[in-house]
Amino acid sequence: MSRADLDKKPYDVAGMFDSIAGRYDLMNDLAALGQVRMWRELMVDALELDGDDAVLDLAAGTGTSSTAIARAGARVVAADFSLGMMTEGRRRGAPVPFVGADAHHLPFADDSFDAAVISFGLRNVQDPRRGIAEMTRVVRPGGRVVVCEFSTPTARVVRTVYERYLLRALPVVASRFATSSDAYDYLAESILDWPDQQELRGWFQEAGLEHVRYRNLTGGIVALHRGYVPAAGEGPTGSSADGAPQAL
Repeated sequence: MSRADLDKKPYDVAGMFDSIAGRYDLMNDLAALGQVRMWRELMVDALELDGDDAVLDLAAGTGTSSTAIARAGARVVAADFSLGMMTEGRRRGAPVPFVGADAHHLPFADDSFDAAVISFGLRNVQDPRRGIAEMTRVVRPGGRVVVCEFSTPTARVVRTVYERYLLRALPVVASRFATSSDAYDYLAESILDWPDQQELRGWFQEAGLEHVRYRNLTGGIVALHRGYVPAAGEGPTGSSADGAPQAL
């Protein structure tokens, strides 16, 4: 099994996820302390779906998030660059089409979707700013871009406990469920290396998104970010100006 490093070379990351596809959702849930289902429901709410909106689910993996979005009534395209993850999703019967895609060069025309989302995958993109820019490009004016990602707990005591869990307990738990814990060492490292809520909000603004807001979940262990693609002929018109999380 290949082990990706924090330089996140695409070939290494794809190979690593290919090799752990059958166990990835379980391990993600363990890293999330059993909160994934609740976070996924809130992610779907943040998309503000209307009728049969077309939604791009980027880094969709096995399609668990795509399935939740489809059940809410949207037309979903599940995109990922790990063949192993997509194959596992098809094997499980995810009711969505899967498309091989590189987040740096999405194979979709401008304004193809009403919304785009990436759940627990942006930190695995080698250039996440470029990934956000590509998501913005393929969403129509007025559409939504949503990121659900592990983040920085707001309380110091929670942050300390969670960091210790990721570095010490998660690899031990992973060794009981996987043939190798290398991938889960990467999982922990990538979470700890990820920027905080304010920095990610700034990346949304750099991509030209407007009305950028974020919401902390479970004390900031995860954060939901959302921005809107400006209407045609308009530039960004507003975002959260202070340091506090804003309700989505």
